[in-house]
Amino acid sequence: MRRRSTITKLFFALLLGTILQGCASQPHHETAPIIPPKHSLSEIPKSGELTIIDVYDPLEPANRAIYFFNYQFDKYIFLPAVNAYEFITPDLVEKGISNFFSNIRETINFTNTLLQLKFSRALKTAARFIINSTIGIAGIWDPATRMKLYQHREDFGQTLGYYGLGPGPYIVIPILGPSNLRDAIGLAADSLLLNAILSNIDHYNEIRFWLPFYFVESIDRRHRTSFRYYKTGSPFEYDLIRFLYLKVREAKIAK
Repeated sequence: MRRRSTITKLFFALLLGTILQGCASQPHHETAPIIPPKHSLSEIPKSGELTIIDVYDPLEPANRAIYFFNYQFDKYIFLPAVNAYEFITPDLVEKGISNFFSNIRETINFTNTLLQLKFSRALKTAARFIINSTIGIAGIWDPATRMKLYQHREDFGQTLGYYGLGPGPYIVIPILGPSNLRDAIGLAADSLLLNAILSNIDHYNEIRFWLPFYFVESIDRRHRTSFRYYKTGSPFEYDLIRFLYLKVREAKIAK
């Protein structure tokens, strides 16, 4: 009887030792690191703050169709023309053409700066225009920048915003791209102003003058714009461009 009890005790001792040895031989598992959240509560948009989906866009179906049309126009007409322009035009000439059109636009900058009562900036803009139009030979060269008279772009859309007019509905203008009702009105006003100024030039109203003028101006403007449709890497490019456009305009008006 005592012998059976001893054997039983030895059996349980061996069994316990085997279990403990097995536990000791198990690999050590480290606790998984705690990954912090990508966003904090402070990043949640506050009440009244514009988000990417909160843009007033009542014409969205039509705007999206125009956006796609602009992409097709850009791909098959605009960019090939720009590529040909860049291929045949020396860089120095391209720069001179860009300076020329930029200098003409100083008349719009000056007018809107004055309308916004930014008198100091208006004086600098006027000085820049005079220097580049004379020393810079009709603006082909830009000596004013070397004199630290930098360009400050203003338009009538910004002027309307300066006086408190809201952007209104978002719209996409054929060929021209993103805008809103206020900025579209501003664009029309600036175009009328520029046309009134240029009409004082001899032969401006003749088609042989204004047609190549606006053609080259359009090519130059696209040449200086780095944006390419559907190259943002976002599957929601329309929404992203719409949001960024309005935020950039908001920042310019606040300056």
